[in-house]
Amino acid sequence: MSNQVRGLVVAGLIRLAGSPDYQDRADAGRCLANFAEMPETSGPLLGLLLDTCDTFVTRATAEALLRRQDMVGFAAVASGLAAADPNHADWIHTAVLDVFGVFSRDRDAAVRECEILTGAPDEQVRRGAGQLITMLAEINPILRPAQDN
Repeated sequence: MSNQVRGLVVAGLIRLAGSPDYQDRADAGRCLANFAEMPETSGPLLGLLLDTCDTFVTRATAEALLRRQDMVGFAAVASGLAAADPNHADWIHTAVLDVFGVFSRDRDAAVRECEILTGAPDEQVRRGAGQLITMLAEINPILRPAQDN
C-alpha cells in the first residue's frame, strides 16, 4: 500500500475515532493500532486508550495495540497506562491479561520489550512500561514450553 493511501486510511480512522458512537471509536482503535508506527496516530490512539465516555473503547484499543507484540504497541499502551485513571488502568490491565494469559513465551517476550522501554526518552512511556512489567509479572500463563527430561 502506498504512503498516500495509508495516509488516507489513517485520516479516515482518525475521523472515526471522534465519533459519538462507542462502537465506531472501538473500531477506530482496533484499526489504528495497525498503523501505530505512523506519528499521526499517537494522539488519537492515546485519546482512545483514555476514552472519556466508554471503557470498552479503552479495552479494545489496548488489546489491539498489545496484540501487535512489538515496541510500538507496547510504547503506546505504556503511555496511556501512565496517564490513566484507576478505572482506565483496570481496563488496560484486563487487556493485558487477555492478550498474555495463554502463552508464557508471549508474556516473557513482552516483559523483555517493556524492559527496553524503561529506558525510553519519554518519561510517560518509561513510567507506563514499569507498570506494564508489573502487570505482566503477575500473570501465570496457561501454556508453558515443555520441560526437558
